[in-house]
Amino acid sequence: MTFRRLPLRLPAALAALALAAALAGCASPGSRFYTLSPTDDAARAPVAATTGNPALLVALAPVDVPPQVAKLQFVVQNDATQVKVLEQERWASLPGDEIRRALSGDLTQQLGTIDVYGSPHPEGVPVYRVSVQVQRFESWPGSHALIDAVWSVRSLDSQAVMTCRSVLNEPVGDGYDALVVGHRRAVAALSQAIASGVRTLAAAPQASAPATTKNGAKNVHMKPVTSVACPQAMPAATAG
Repeated sequence: MTFRRLPLRLPAALAALALAAALAGCASPGSRFYTLSPTDDAARAPVAATTGNPALLVALAPVDVPPQVAKLQFVVQNDATQVKVLEQERWASLPGDEIRRALSGDLTQQLGTIDVYGSPHPEGVPVYRVSVQVQRFESWPGSHALIDAVWSVRSLDSQAVMTCRSVLNEPVGDGYDALVVGHRRAVAALSQAIASGVRTLAAAPQASAPATTKNGAKNVHMKPVTSVACPQAMPAATAG
């Protein structure tokens, strides 16, 4: 009687399939990424024709957000005291960067200007530095998206400054897409408030000239600082 050794290819193939199935069972589902940046290129078209020689410039500093939400994963509210971190629902970049990018796009469009933060800019054009500190960035699925921010606008020429607070609470429907849209509306409303602040500061009387030293030289370190009140009509904003 002749015995034949069975080939090992079939058992090896079956073992490979079993291993692949086991790994697939352990793998997490694919992540979904969201952004607050506007994607409608048509909405930005008018800006290109108005920013060649802008009447003013803005310099939007990096946006601060609370540490508990300064991560790529969505952090959603279960209730007033409990949050949940969602591994599969993620921001395309950190929330502070998302907010800054969206604000920059909105402000340059509304004011017909350029965001020159971190870039050289021509002399003779007024520059307004915008700072935003988000104190609350809350996501309530199926309920609302909330942004509570303290922001300031400072003229780099006169040193006049305006400090305000905006609380934006946008209702949302079910689903994480709706939550992102709610935050996008809140950022848009915040940008409108800041743009109104820039216009108000630009229209305010300029501070007096820098003080002079005994020999008649101007002392650039002694410019007076003037506080300007927040605009009266700001969407969901409170003067601070």
